[in-house]
Amino acid sequence: MLDVAVKLLAKHGYHGVSMDDIGAAANITGPALYHHFKGGKEQMLADALIPVSERLLTGGRHYASLHSADPRAALEALVDFHLAVTVDSPEIVILHLHELDRLPEEPRREVRKLQRLYVEEWVRVLCELTDGLKPQQARVLAHGAFGLMNSTPFLALGDQVGPDEVRDLLREAALRSLAPG
Repeated sequence: MLDVAVKLLAKHGYHGVSMDDIGAAANITGPALYHHFKGGKEQMLADALIPVSERLLTGGRHYASLHSADPRAALEALVDFHLAVTVDSPEIVILHLHELDRLPEEPRREVRKLQRLYVEEWVRVLCELTDGLKPQQARVLAHGAFGLMNSTPFLALGDQVGPDEVRDLLREAALRSLAPG
Protein backbone atom coordinates (compact mmCIF):
# COMPACT_ATOMS: atom_id res chain seq x y z
CA MET A 1 0.00 0.00 0.00
CA LEU A 2 2.77 2.41 0.88
CA ASP A 3 4.62 1.72 -2.38
CA VAL A 4 1.43 2.45 -4.31
CA ALA A 5 0.93 5.66 -2.36
CA VAL A 6 4.53 6.77 -2.98
CA LYS A 7 4.20 6.24 -6.73
CA LEU A 8 0.89 8.10 -6.93
CA LEU A 9 2.01 10.95 -4.69
CA ALA A 10 5.22 11.36 -6.69
CA LYS A 11 3.36 11.33 -10.00
CA HIS A 12 0.37 13.52 -9.12
CA GLY A 13 1.48 15.45 -6.04
CA TYR A 14 0.09 15.46 -2.54
CA HIS A 15 -3.02 17.44 -3.42
CA GLY A 16 -3.54 15.56 -6.68
CA VAL A 17 -4.20 12.21 -5.00
CA SER A 18 -6.99 11.21 -2.64
CA MET A 19 -7.15 8.32 -0.22
CA ASP A 20 -9.76 6.81 -2.55
CA ASP A 21 -7.26 7.02 -5.45
CA ILE A 22 -4.60 5.28 -3.40
CA GLY A 23 -7.05 2.67 -2.17
CA ALA A 24 -8.28 1.94 -5.70
CA ALA A 25 -4.71 1.51 -6.93
CA ALA A 26 -4.02 -0.83 -3.99
CA ASN A 27 -7.24 -2.78 -4.59
CA ILE A 28 -8.88 -1.73 -1.33
CA THR A 29 -11.25 1.04 -0.40
CA GLY A 30 -9.93 4.46 0.52
CA PRO A 31 -11.53 4.32 3.98
CA ALA A 32 -9.89 0.91 4.60
CA LEU A 33 -6.50 2.62 4.28
CA TYR A 34 -7.21 4.48 7.51
CA HIS A 35 -6.96 1.15 9.36
CA HIS A 36 -3.30 1.04 8.32
CA PHE A 37 -2.58 4.76 8.13
CA LYS A 38 -4.69 6.52 10.74
CA GLY A 39 -3.14 9.85 9.81
CA GLY A 40 -4.06 9.48 6.14
CA LYS A 41 -1.75 10.87 3.49
CA GLU A 42 0.35 12.74 6.05
CA GLN A 43 1.15 9.47 7.80
CA MET A 44 1.86 7.75 4.48
CA LEU A 45 4.27 10.52 3.60
CA ALA A 46 5.98 10.27 7.00
CA ASP A 47 6.09 6.47 6.74
CA ALA A 48 7.85 6.85 3.39
CA LEU A 49 10.25 9.73 4.13
CA ILE A 50 11.45 8.90 7.64
CA PRO A 51 12.66 5.36 6.80
CA VAL A 52 14.48 6.50 3.66
CA SER A 53 16.17 9.26 5.67
CA GLU A 54 17.16 6.67 8.30
CA ARG A 55 18.38 4.37 5.53
CA LEU A 56 20.54 7.14 4.04
CA LEU A 57 22.09 7.96 7.41
CA THR A 58 22.72 4.33 8.35
CA GLY A 59 24.09 3.52 4.90
CA GLY A 60 26.20 6.66 4.77
CA ARG A 61 27.79 5.86 8.12
CA HIS A 62 28.33 2.25 7.11
CA TYR A 63 29.94 2.93 3.73
CA ALA A 64 32.10 5.76 5.03
CA SER A 65 33.34 3.59 7.91
CA LEU A 66 34.27 0.75 5.55
CA HIS A 67 36.97 3.02 4.17
CA SER A 68 37.89 5.09 7.22
CA ALA A 69 41.60 4.96 6.31
CA ASP A 70 41.02 6.05 2.70
CA PRO A 71 38.87 9.19 2.29
CA ARG A 72 38.79 8.87 -1.53
CA ALA A 73 37.41 5.32 -1.27
CA ALA A 74 34.95 6.51 1.40
CA LEU A 75 33.73 9.28 -0.90
CA GLU A 76 33.32 6.84 -3.78
CA ALA A 77 31.34 4.51 -1.52
CA LEU A 78 29.10 7.40 -0.39
CA VAL A 79 28.45 8.47 -3.99
CA ASP A 80 27.71 4.89 -5.07
CA PHE A 81 25.35 4.38 -2.15
CA HIS A 82 23.51 7.65 -2.71
CA LEU A 83 23.09 6.93 -6.40
CA ALA A 84 21.81 3.43 -5.68
CA VAL A 85 19.04 4.97 -3.59
CA THR A 86 18.16 7.72 -6.06
CA VAL A 87 18.32 5.69 -9.26
CA ASP A 88 16.46 2.74 -7.75
CA SER A 89 13.83 4.86 -5.98
CA PRO A 90 13.24 8.03 -8.00
CA GLU A 91 9.73 8.45 -6.60
CA ILE A 92 11.01 8.85 -3.07
CA VAL A 93 13.38 11.59 -4.26
CA ILE A 94 10.45 13.41 -5.88
CA LEU A 95 8.43 13.12 -2.67
CA HIS A 96 11.30 14.41 -0.62
CA LEU A 97 11.97 17.35 -2.92
CA HIS A 98 8.36 18.39 -3.46
CA GLU A 99 6.25 17.14 -0.57
CA LEU A 100 8.40 17.31 2.57
CA ASP A 101 6.62 20.49 3.67
CA ARG A 102 3.32 18.58 3.74
CA LEU A 103 4.53 16.61 6.76
CA PRO A 104 3.36 17.68 10.20
CA GLU A 105 5.99 19.53 12.23
CA GLU A 106 7.36 16.61 14.28
CA PRO A 107 8.00 14.14 11.43
CA ARG A 108 9.36 16.99 9.28
CA ARG A 109 11.82 17.87 12.07
CA GLU A 110 12.84 14.21 12.31
CA VAL A 111 13.52 14.00 8.57
CA ARG A 112 15.51 17.25 8.66
CA LYS A 113 17.57 16.01 11.64
CA LEU A 114 18.38 12.75 9.84
CA GLN A 115 19.32 14.71 6.73
CA ARG A 116 21.68 16.98 8.67
CA LEU A 117 23.41 13.97 10.21
CA TYR A 118 23.73 12.38 6.75
CA VAL A 119 25.26 15.57 5.35
CA GLU A 120 27.76 15.60 8.21
CA GLU A 121 29.02 12.18 7.14
CA TRP A 122 29.82 13.67 3.76
CA VAL A 123 31.35 16.78 5.34
CA ARG A 124 33.66 14.67 7.48
CA VAL A 125 34.84 12.62 4.50
CA LEU A 126 35.30 15.68 2.28
CA CYS A 127 37.32 17.49 4.95
CA GLU A 128 39.53 14.42 5.39
CA LEU A 129 40.00 14.20 1.64
CA THR A 130 40.86 17.85 0.94
CA ASP A 131 43.45 19.68 3.03
CA GLY A 132 42.24 23.05 4.23
CA LEU A 133 38.60 22.48 3.29
CA LYS A 134 36.40 24.03 5.95
CA PRO A 135 33.25 22.21 7.09
CA GLN A 136 30.99 24.99 5.80
CA GLN A 137 32.66 24.69 2.39
CA ALA A 138 32.29 20.91 2.46
CA ARG A 139 28.56 21.34 3.21
CA VAL A 140 28.18 23.50 0.10
CA LEU A 141 29.95 20.85 -1.98
CA ALA A 142 27.89 18.02 -0.49
CA HIS A 143 24.61 19.81 -1.16
CA GLY A 144 25.74 20.60 -4.70
CA ALA A 145 26.51 16.94 -5.28
CA PHE A 146 23.12 15.95 -3.84
CA GLY A 147 21.45 18.31 -6.31
CA LEU A 148 23.31 16.63 -9.14
CA MET A 149 22.60 13.08 -7.96
CA ASN A 150 19.00 13.84 -6.97
CA SER A 151 18.28 15.02 -10.52
CA THR A 152 17.79 11.35 -11.43
CA PRO A 153 13.96 11.35 -11.34
CA PHE A 154 13.88 14.22 -13.79
CA LEU A 155 16.11 12.58 -16.39
CA ALA A 156 14.74 10.72 -19.38
CA LEU A 157 15.36 7.17 -18.23
CA GLY A 158 14.54 4.17 -20.34
CA ASP A 159 14.68 4.49 -24.10
CA GLN A 160 17.46 7.04 -24.35
CA VAL A 161 19.64 6.44 -21.30
CA GLY A 162 19.21 3.43 -19.05
CA PRO A 163 19.57 3.42 -15.25
CA ASP A 164 23.07 1.89 -15.29
CA GLU A 165 24.37 4.54 -17.67
CA VAL A 166 22.67 7.29 -15.66
CA ARG A 167 24.31 5.94 -12.51
CA ASP A 168 27.74 5.84 -14.19
CA LEU A 169 27.43 9.34 -15.65
CA LEU A 170 26.24 10.89 -12.39
CA ARG A 171 28.91 9.02 -10.42
CA GLU A 172 31.65 10.42 -12.59
CA ALA A 173 30.20 13.94 -12.47
CA ALA A 174 29.74 13.86 -8.68
CA LEU A 175 33.26 12.58 -8.04
CA ARG A 176 34.77 15.16 -10.38
CA SER A 177 32.91 17.95 -8.61
CA LEU A 178 33.78 16.74 -5.11
CA ALA A 179 37.35 15.52 -5.58
CA PRO A 180 38.84 16.66 -8.87
CA GLY A 181 42.02 15.07 -9.98
